Amino acid sequence: MCITSDLVKELRLKSGIGIMECKKALISAHGDIQKAILILKKNGQIKAENKIKNITLRGIIATYVIKKKYAYMLELNCETDFVEKHVDFLNFSTEVLNFAYKNNIKDIILLKKLMEEKRIMLVSQFNENILIRRFYCLLGDFILSYIHRNKIGVLLKSNSKKTEVIKKVAMHIAANSPDYLSRHDIPNVILEKERKIQLEVALRLGKPLSIAKKIVNGQIEKFIKNVCLLEQNCVFEVNKTIQSFLSENNIQIEQFMRFELGEIN
Repeated sequence: MCITSDLVKELRLKSGIGIMECKKALISAHGDIQKAILILKKNGQIKAENKIKNITLRGIIATYVIKKKYAYMLELNCETDFVEKHVDFLNFSTEVLNFAYKNNIKDIILLKKLMEEKRIMLVSQFNENILIRRFYCLLGDFILSYIHRNKIGVLLKSNSKKTEVIKKVAMHIAANSPDYLSRHDIPNVILEKERKIQLEVALRLGKPLSIAKKIVNGQIEKFIKNVCLLEQNCVFEVNKTIQSFLSENNIQIEQFMRFELGEIN
């Protein structure tokens, strides 16, 4: 049968796949749109399986906050800068986050499973690997999100409506990458590992054990101030710690999460 341009256009609008692939699918399906969509999905699955080992170093960090009470953050990866800027790729990130909110999904395994069909269609459209790499959900009364150039994302839960003040802290988190909120949140195993490393360094330098232990105590304090948000010096007021800045504004940070594109978990 004759495959008209209108038929190809209709399939392309429904699938997002290129003109030539749509035409081939319609020819195979003898002009049946629904059968052609199934063919495109099957081809997309094959492409996705072939692309699964491709390294995805590009992509975006995206957030979605509803009424400052529900917040979601996503790392969506691809292979090229062309795709990471494409409107269909950006729309897919929004669709994933919106789907997670509407269906109350907090588990990335379930999210990946339910979005797999659309991911496969996107792989088929761009002919490169697309990966939902990370996903995080944060619930609370006052939540703020901050995105830096689509490469770093921060979700921040506090007890305050002072959006501009909280935004400064979120920007600080994006810049300084703290691992923990306070020193009480650092697991003992992490502290002991750091203590062991610093002791080995001091002894290797020929310090007596009694002196080495004092050096280690000082190094551990430096380590804590480096990895804990509340003890870091503000990037926006260098003579103040985040804790003192928050105290001045009568604010408490309850929880935060920071994603940076491509970082190792």
